[in-house]
Amino acid sequence: MQPPAESRDENAMIAKVLAGGTDTFHELIRPYERSVYMMALSLLHNEAEAEDAAQESFIKAYRNLGRFRAESRFSTWLIAIVLNEARGRLRRKQPGLTDSIDDTSEGSVTPAQLTDWREIPSESLERKEVRSLIRQALNSLPLPYREVFVLRELEERNVQETAEALGITSASVKMRLHRARMMLQKQLAPDLISQAPKRRRRFPWF
Repeated sequence: MQPPAESRDENAMIAKVLAGGTDTFHELIRPYERSVYMMALSLLHNEAEAEDAAQESFIKAYRNLGRFRAESRFSTWLIAIVLNEARGRLRRKQPGLTDSIDDTSEGSVTPAQLTDWREIPSESLERKEVRSLIRQALNSLPLPYREVFVLRELEERNVQETAEALGITSASVKMRLHRARMMLQKQLAPDLISQAPKRRRRFPWF
């Protein structure tokens, strides 16, 4: 989550860092350390590697701070850096990995039996096996869909910020989020449909 805008003048902080105030950089990035780490972890699925990716992202942000343009949020720029870092690490492990995806076709994803992708019995959320199923389903999403889902649903960033961080259009963000929800619904429904939903509740992703 981002700190209230009125409590931080990030442009002034950035200017101070660029003028030689190295210590100010730690203050600048502190509110975003968890978000950067969680983004790396959601893509890499390895705590140690996620920590390394987050650290490397902060180093790159510091080295390239002069390239930041205030037209976008600093946090959005920072998330874009960690996304690129995590993608690079994934490609080194999986050379065939691609970010390319067709956002114009409807595809073959169809809604499963759950009437709402968030609708899961509250009592089932307390079970470790259900929480594990949810995390596994999220981790199984193709990378482009997982990125959008994490930014929109977990980081709670708006469509514009998500589009800027990923370098895609707002329309693509909406399409990918819709498909991600449908994929999660389809994967989770067979295991959870037998537990008739009584009320709506958000998934406890972490």
